[in-house]
Order: sequence, then C-alpha cells, then structure tokens
Amino acid sequence: MNESEGLRFRRLNRPQIITDETHEPQYKTTSSYSGKVFRVTLLTLVAFLLFPLLVVVFLLESPIQPEVFSLGEPPLMTGCYEPNLKLRQAERLFEDGLIGPESLANIGDVLYTGTADGKIVKIEGRSIHVLATLGKPPCGSREHEHTCGRPLGIRVGPNGTLFVADAYLGLFEVNPVTGEVKSLVSTGKMIGGRRLGFVNDLDVTQDGKKLYFIDSSSRWQRRDFMHLIMEATADGRVLEYDIETKEVTVMMENLRFPNGIQLFPDEESVLVAETTMARIRRVHVSGLNKGGMDTFIDNLPGFPDNIRRSSSGGYWVAMSAVRPNPGFSMLDFLSQRPWLKKLIFKLFSQDTLLKFVPRYSLVVELQDGGTCVRSFHDPHGMVAAYISEAHEYNGYLYLGSFRSPYLCKLDLSKV
Repeated sequence: MNESEGLRFRRLNRPQIITDETHEPQYKTTSSYSGKVFRVTLLTLVAFLLFPLLVVVFLLESPIQPEVFSLGEPPLMTGCYEPNLKLRQAERLFEDGLIGPESLANIGDVLYTGTADGKIVKIEGRSIHVLATLGKPPCGSREHEHTCGRPLGIRVGPNGTLFVADAYLGLFEVNPVTGEVKSLVSTGKMIGGRRLGFVNDLDVTQDGKKLYFIDSSSRWQRRDFMHLIMEATADGRVLEYDIETKEVTVMMENLRFPNGIQLFPDEESVLVAETTMARIRRVHVSGLNKGGMDTFIDNLPGFPDNIRRSSSGGYWVAMSAVRPNPGFSMLDFLSQRPWLKKLIFKLFSQDTLLKFVPRYSLVVELQDGGTCVRSFHDPHGMVAAYISEAHEYNGYLYLGSFRSPYLCKLDLSKV
C-alpha cells in the first residue's frame, strides 16, 4: 500500500465523534400522521357534543327560580327511626287495577279513594266500582291531567257524604251512594288575590260546618310537583271554607309545599305537613291563638305527605322519600345550591329526576308533642312504593300512593 492509498484508507475508516449537535436522519412515518388525524377527530367530536350542552347551560332559561333555604342535619336513623322491613309485610291489593290511590276514607267496611285517571272509586270486598268522575276525558296522561282532574284528599263528613279535594278542579261533595257531585269551591275563584293552583288535602270539622284545605302552590300545578319541591316556592296556603256562608278565608300563607292536613282534636288548630322543609306545622284556626303558627315537629327523617289520626290518639305520617343519616340526601344537598338546581332542570325532565330519588317508604306514628312512637319501613320500596297516606281502620293500615298501581294493606297486629 503506497502513501496515497494509506491516507485514503484512514479517511474512510476515521472514527465518528457523536456530539449533542449530531442529528439523526429524520423520517416521516405514517404513524405520526395517523396520530394527528385521531387527535383532530377527537377534538371535533368533543366540540360537537359540548356545543349543545353549552347552549343549554348559557342560553336556555331554567323553568325554576330556586331559593336558598336551610335544612338541619337529618336525624340519625336510630331509636324510633331504626330501619326495619315491616312495611314489606303489607299485602298488595288490586294490583294494576288502581292507579295512584292517593288518599283513603271509609264508611264502615267500604273504602273510597281517588285515582290518577280522575275517578272516585268505591271498594267493597274485592270489587271496585266507579262512583263519580270529576273532570272530562281523555284521562291518563300528564297533558290531560288538568282537564281530567286529579282527586287527592278525601274525607267523610258527619252527614255521611264524601268531601274531595281535586288538584285542578277544587273542592267537591260526593254522595257515596248515588255518586252525585256538588262543586263547593272552584279553582277559577280568586281568593286573597290569587287563584287556587294546586288544591291538595282537606279535613272537615265534626259539626260539618267548616272545611280546612291546602292550596300547595299558586305557581305550580300538581303535575309539576318536582318543580315546586326543588324551587322551594313559599306560596302555599291553608284555607277555610264555611259550608253555610260559602266563604273562603286564608288562614295561613307563605308555606313551602304544604301537603297533608289534619284537625287537632279540639279543632282550634290543624297540623300541616310542610313537605319541602321536612317538618309539620301547627296552624291555629280558631280560639285565642287564631292566626298563629308554631312547629309541631321539625327535622323529620323524610319528607312528609298526608297526616291521619291513629287509633291510639296519635298521628300517622306517610313519607315516600327519606333523608338518610348516615347516608346522602340529594334534596338536602341541593337546598344550598340553587345554581345546580337550575342546571339540573335545564338538562332533565321531571320524570327523569324522579328516577334519581331513591325509593324508600316510611310511615311514622307521632303522639302529641311530636314524639315518635314507632315507624314502619320499606327500603327501596320493594312492596309499598311512593306512599302518600296511612289510613287506619279495624286493625289494618291501608297505604295510599300518589303513583303506584295498587293499594297496600298492613296487619298492625303482626308488626
């Protein structure tokens, strides 16, 4: 090898020194291109899905204007409120034959109730007979409920007739034999500057001269009851109807979803279930304290509906939703967050929201002073669901429901 060839060999085989500035050859691969396409597609899809949501959140107006209110920490489910399965011992009656038998009354062994399709029915033994219809067909849907009518509270007067509160149509007197219907108070009537918007429960004095009834809201109708609960509208009233003079008087107002009503034994006051506030108020309707109001029991473990007398001299209170402690109560949580309530009602319908409320049926017996005596439970509403009233007769507790397609009967001797 001569000198020139040796120099050429050394140049070709010179070791390469790698530094930070040394660049590897760059190659454009198909994988990096596919990744960019995936990211662009994903971002487009997310924007496509989020855009309608943003429109709903920022542009659509919420149907409710909720108020901030405070509920105390729910009572512990211990002692008298200790969970049990006693309501599961109830027997279902007329399954799929009665839709929403909200309230119950009896004359002897014959039961009477109002149903979701606007009927007043008579139950004799194992037979159901339609006694009267308050509204006009068609019935059975939310859209037609205001014309069909929705009978809620029902009572027997001292003269043996039935008094019925219809959510949309007003107060009626019904002959339990002939089915003849007489209108007492129409919802078209202006009372205290407002129309009756949601007539609910009622009670009648022993002499049959006065009816006390609930107007749950002037703003919301019965078919929008979830709006009323979530908005916490304080426009509910207790009213008095004088059967002789036919005059209607406002006895108390500014209540948050007053629901059930029950006369005190002395008939100088009525107990009123204030559902949204999970409490029962005592409204004085006559006597020295007339016009006053105090609290019979506060901070119940659930949201009370109808109130009825028990054979022991106390009161049965029905609840279809509870405030579990320990546990989580959605309504308690939302009470301090009106902005979240607004958002929820922009996104979901009332029927959808009901599915998020855990079913838990609870009946509590209270004595004078609001002391709890005993309670019957059905966690998850396996047998008795959506209960609205507990009506005691002849050793049995009959459980009404604002939604379920049946009536329940509980033997009190076995619980």
